Parts: sequence; C-alpha cells; structure tokens
Amino acid sequence: MLLLIALSAVIVPFIFLVLLRMSALKGMIISAIVVTLLGIFVWGMKGNVVIASLLQGTHKTFTILYILFGALVLLNTLRQTGAVNRINSGFQKISGDMRVQVIIVAFLFGSLIEGASGFGTPAMVTAPLMVALGFRPMIAVVSALIADSVAVSFGAVGTPVLVGLSTLKDADSAFFQSTAERITTLDLLSGIFIPVIVIITLVVFFGKKNKLKSILEMLPWLALIGVVYAGSAFAYAFLFGAEFVAILGSLTGLIVAVITASKGWLLPKTEWKDGLDDSYETNESEHSMSLLTAWAPYLMVVVLLLLTRTVPFIKDFTTSVLDLTWTNIMNFEEISSDWEVLYSPGTILILSAIFAILIQKKPFKDLTKASKESLSTIKITGITLIATLAMVHVFINSGINANDLISMPEYIANAMSQYLGPIWLFVAPFLGALGSFITGSATVSTLTFSPIQMNIANAIGAEPFTVLAAQIIGSAAGNMICVHNVVAVCAVVNMPGKEGSVIRKTLGPALLYCALAGISAYIFTLFFF
Repeated sequence: MLLLIALSAVIVPFIFLVLLRMSALKGMIISAIVVTLLGIFVWGMKGNVVIASLLQGTHKTFTILYILFGALVLLNTLRQTGAVNRINSGFQKISGDMRVQVIIVAFLFGSLIEGASGFGTPAMVTAPLMVALGFRPMIAVVSALIADSVAVSFGAVGTPVLVGLSTLKDADSAFFQSTAERITTLDLLSGIFIPVIVIITLVVFFGKKNKLKSILEMLPWLALIGVVYAGSAFAYAFLFGAEFVAILGSLTGLIVAVITASKGWLLPKTEWKDGLDDSYETNESEHSMSLLTAWAPYLMVVVLLLLTRTVPFIKDFTTSVLDLTWTNIMNFEEISSDWEVLYSPGTILILSAIFAILIQKKPFKDLTKASKESLSTIKITGITLIATLAMVHVFINSGINANDLISMPEYIANAMSQYLGPIWLFVAPFLGALGSFITGSATVSTLTFSPIQMNIANAIGAEPFTVLAAQIIGSAAGNMICVHNVVAVCAVVNMPGKEGSVIRKTLGPALLYCALAGISAYIFTLFFF
C-alpha cells in the first residue's frame, strides 16, 4: 500500500497526461493536489512542510521561466534581425534533408549546450530553432527531448557525476574519474544508438510514406555519427575526466557531421522533407548577413556558458553577485532553492540577444518586440510549472514527516531493490530514469538514489562503478519524459496542452535507452568481472 502511495507522483501524472490526455495545466494541478493530500494523510507530512515545498516549487518555477524567457528572447530577436533565415539557408547548403538537420541541431548542437549548461536549456534552445527552420512544432519538441539524452550524463560541465555522486563515501576525483569512464564504456553500446533512435521516432511518427526505406537509407551515416560521438566521449573521459566529455564529444561530432553531410557521404540522394510545416515559406532572397554573424549569438551562448563554469574568478563573481537563492524556507534546513541570476543560462541567453543586435547592426526595437512576444508566450506556463514543481518537492521532502517514514523516493528504491535485486544491473537505469521523470534533473535523481544504488551493489556483489554508471545513464534517459521539461519546451514553441502527446512519443525511446544501458551493464560485467 505504501509503495503505491509513494509511486503516486509517477502514476497520477501518467494517468492524467498520457492515458486521459489532459493538458499539463489541468493534469498537473490535479496531480499536485492528489500527491499533496496523500503526503499529508498517509505519509504524515505537516502543513508547514507542504507549504515550504509549495514555496520551494514556486521559487524554482521562476528560475525555469527565466531560462525559458531568455531562450525565447534570443530566438525572437534572431527572427527580427533575419539571422534565422540566414541560418536556414546555411543548412540548405549543408543538407536540405530534415533528418540530417535534426541530428546536427537537436543532437550535436543540443549536446554542446548540454555540456556547457544542462538544466533543461538545450531543448529550450534547439526546439524553437528547429521550428524557425521549418519543422512542425511537435517534431521539434519530440526530437529535441530525445536528442538531449546521452550528453546529459555529463551536462553542465559534468554536474551529474561531480555533484550527483558527491555525497557518497570516498567520492573523490579518482572516484568521479572511474565513474565517468564506466559511463562512456556502457554508452559504447547504449549511447551509440541515440541518433538512430531520434530518426526512427521522427520517421515512424511523422513520416508520410516509405518509412522503412527512410530509416534504412540513413543508417550508415547515423552509425558514423553515433560511433564518433560515443567513441570520442569514451576517449575524452579517459583523457580529461567528466567535465568536458559532452562538450568535446559534441564538437567532434559536429565537425564530422558537417563535413560528411556537405559532401553527401553515406547519405541518400533524395532529401526527406516530411517534417516541414505546411505554413513554412522558404526565403530565397540574397542574404547580406554572413553565416558567422548569424550564428555568432549562439556561439556567444556557448562561450559565456563555458567561461562562467570553468574560469574560477568569473564563476565566483556570477555565483555571488545578484544571488536570489532562498535557503531554510520556513526554517527547514533541507528545503531551499538556488537562483544565482548572473550564473543562470537565462542571463546568458538575454546577453546573447543583446549581442545579436549589436553584431548584426539592428535597432534595439527588435529586442523590445522580441521580449514582448516572449513574455506573452510563457505567461500560462508558470501556473503549470508551479503545480508540477510543488508536487515534485512534496515528493522529495516527504521524509520530513510525523510517521517516521523514509521519503517516498527512498521507499520506492528500497522496495525495488528488495524485489528486483537479482536483476539489478538491468533495473538500475530505470530507477535513475524514474528519478529524473519526477524531479526533472539527472543530478537530483543521482543525488537521491546513488546511495541506495551503492548499497544494492555491495549487497548483491555487483561492481559499484557499473551500477552507478547505469544510474546516471538512466537519469539521462529520464530527461526525455520529465514533465517540467516537456511543459517548458512545449511552451517555448507555443504548443500548450500537447504535453501528454509528447510524452507518449518520448516514453518508448526513454525506456529503450534504459534497456540498452542495462544490457550493456550485463555484458560489461560478464566479460570483465
């Protein structure tokens, strides 16, 4: 009975959003109410803990909306300046095939942003960019979410590894290095298939004819991209550790993808255009703006993200000045919410929009108009996110109760390990994905479940680094279906109410990635331990 109650934060949103096809606005408000009532009347949470969780969720909502606003301001500014049209014409010269474009933009460019920033930023940047390039909004959202997965294990300069495992005993640089190496080793089987999974989903759900042919003819090129990304990530993990795996792996992949696609190597001669929005009009006019000038604001995003996260004095400045972090909410030390405004990707995206106006020599009224459009787009999203994050934090904070129960996440993990211990190497990624589905963060999932994963590994005699690697890969897979990520990305392409439909399309790929990670963990253990 208690297990069912603990799983309510998973079951109830799944019923409302996926099965009953409610909008996230309605479904998540009801889910938050149900989970909160169960937390109070079954788990014994007191009213002040629930209120503190609601305040925590509201504060975190503003941090997400700020990033969402920044992503929209940048995109809308580039639309106003004409840079998006220039970027689109550049893609046409590389390849007019939308399957190629989705790999370059959603998978490789998205992975680069993930490596530098993380925290939901990549999909919020790449989905609207794909819409601007002519993709139908649903395709853009689904592709962006699935593609932002394998790099998540090393997102935000290695945060899921360096922070997610930081509470474990003996967690030092050697421990992090060994885990990073194991993640990329397992991803030689699991992560290598992500480009293929992206294109299979794209064609199966949105292709109009000859679907099998449209998939098979892309396999040679997709295999190359998958091998290059996973293989280079493997090498970079051994050479440099967790911090730069996603950044360097995606840059390597981008170079190979652009060169091979522009030459047409391993690609079919017929271009796939089934994902084109019916209302999209191609601009054939000559462009006075150079391609580098058009892309410069996005390059600035990556540069600023890297500077604020890798240069110590810049990081210290951006994390200490204008810090709106809220700690000890209602006097609970465990309940807090971070918001370092200058360090936020939202600020970097806004600064890049200003940079776009300057470098592209356009009037500031374009930025003003873009800001107004962006505010109009996200105004309803805030309510949905408050409900979602309130439910998340009631779930996470449920360990603060009058019944002396462990928290709901811990209860779920303990129950799973009790019943599924013998096959835990296969199950471990699914627990990681479950954590990300609910909390919306691979780092939080790993912080929550890594101690339990470690205990289970020791209890069943499994190799600990393999289990922890499976946990982190699974938490990356959960990024595809995380409710508040889906809500935010749907908002950024002006597609509210379609969240359940998105999750139905990303659920299969997420589960497949977890299954591949589990199989990879078994194969690795079989041959090496």
